[in-house]
Amino acid sequence: MQKDNFNSAEINRYSRHFVLPGFGEGAQLKLKKAKVLVVGAGGLGCPALLYLAAAGVGEIGIVDFDLVSESNLQRQILFTIDDLGKNKAACAGTRLSSLNTHVSVKPFSQKISSTNALEILKGYDLVIDATDNFPTRYLVNDACVLLGVPLVYGSIFRYEGQVAVFNMQGSLNYRDLYPTPPGPGSVPDCEQGGVLGVLAGIIGSIQANEAIKVITGIGEPLVGKLLILDSLTLETQIITLTDRHERNNIKKLIDYDDFCGINEKKKENLSMKEVTVQELKALKDSGADFQLIDVREPHEYDICNLEGELIPQAEIPHSTDKISTSKKVVIHCRSGARSGNMVQWLEKNKGYTNLYNLKGGILAWAKEIDTSMPTY
Repeated sequence: MQKDNFNSAEINRYSRHFVLPGFGEGAQLKLKKAKVLVVGAGGLGCPALLYLAAAGVGEIGIVDFDLVSESNLQRQILFTIDDLGKNKAACAGTRLSSLNTHVSVKPFSQKISSTNALEILKGYDLVIDATDNFPTRYLVNDACVLLGVPLVYGSIFRYEGQVAVFNMQGSLNYRDLYPTPPGPGSVPDCEQGGVLGVLAGIIGSIQANEAIKVITGIGEPLVGKLLILDSLTLETQIITLTDRHERNNIKKLIDYDDFCGINEKKKENLSMKEVTVQELKALKDSGADFQLIDVREPHEYDICNLEGELIPQAEIPHSTDKISTSKKVVIHCRSGARSGNMVQWLEKNKGYTNLYNLKGGILAWAKEIDTSMPTY
């Protein structure tokens, strides 16, 4: 068959697609003409982006304002140690361009928000949600509903992953699965709960597969269904979702931090007592009588520590007898998030009034006090 829409290099590159039954030149041409936006270049976004570029999607947008850190490299396979400290969208764009010169790549290095989401998404045929937080998931979903763009959703936590295809010609959307967000801090993120690195590759690849199915019209996409995968047993479930007609309630983009309770959480954090790393250093140098508690996991403590007492976050509720009520107690973790949650929990549930969160956690200490300290 003469493939008039492809040059000789493309014909050679996509030869396995051309001979694939039910695919051929027609499906490949649809990929070539397609425009796909991937929101998030992390654990899910990296494999999805690699396979979309390899498959020959004509234009790929990448949205991510975050910088590459060493702890990302366990699962974010687009990046290397040479990329540490660099913007993820820009690094991903460079890598994809070197993988396939026939693909046009457009990085968006800014944070997606209610003010720019519609402008960023406009013109794309399909969006892949590879985000890791609830406000952005609801934002991307609502923008897709308003623009009439199909959305391939994915999420991972510890050993479990989920995939669904939303808003396919007015089908169910993310709000039909989760009408209301969980309380802020009630669902641990990857830093707090962990995630199996290879799971990100599996789920991200499934998202790319669903995107290719939607674009080309092959197979049966996960429309109105939710795939749940357990990486420990490799058991999968496909659940049929209920149409709650939530699309009728999506009229405009809103303040998603407020919707997800993040703004209220920020107000609580403002009222929480904190010490800076400089203040902690002064306490240590002066020999002051205070208690320093590290709520990270033992393997984190082994990488680097401030010589505090190790009480992992999960053990705090059962270890209150180890926490002083009579002197200043400074609690810390890697970044200040877990320890902040523990300070608030102890104050609310156990009546503590002498607790302080270390602002910025051990990362701030390594950056501002001891630059030779290894971080992760």
